[in-house]
Amino acid sequence: MSAPSEPPHGPRPSDHFLWFSEEVHCHEPSLRAYLKSSFPAVRDVEDVLQESYLRIWKARAARPINSAKAFLFVIAKRLALNTLRRERRSLTVETADIDRLFTLDDTPDAAAQMAARQEIELLVEAVSALPARCREIFVLRRLHGVPQKEIAARLGLSEQTVQVQAARGLQRVSQHLRRRLNTLS
Repeated sequence: MSAPSEPPHGPRPSDHFLWFSEEVHCHEPSLRAYLKSSFPAVRDVEDVLQESYLRIWKARAARPINSAKAFLFVIAKRLALNTLRRERRSLTVETADIDRLFTLDDTPDAAAQMAARQEIELLVEAVSALPARCREIFVLRRLHGVPQKEIAARLGLSEQTVQVQAARGLQRVSQHLRRRLNTLS
């Protein structure tokens, strides 16, 4: 049996920095472009970026994050919307003028939709490649958020076995995704 990929109290600091560099910070150009195009009325995009990084960093310290890019974009979107709401409350502008200040378009463009579809297909492929028991535990734990204790009771396994299988599944899915992404690059 191999040990879980992360210590019980979150990732090791060196792993956290590597994860941040490879999974989060690499999306800065596309995140910046997204924020500027979707929220042109946000005066300080840099503040939204930095706050987004801080929040994803803190979240990752507390628990694993399945899709760093998606999580980062959701955080940034919410921060931008909150910033706009705060700015709108502080402005004394007529409602008609506010509509001209910004346009909120939640629908992703065709490229973003295609990228999301490809990411989902790669994830499905990676999860499908897991051994049956490992896949079952991984799906229950990571995708459905079922507590470890409940999975153990439901499948008649020890909590330790569930923990090891979930960690092993995450490790294998991550490796599979890295291999596939490297071949696509």
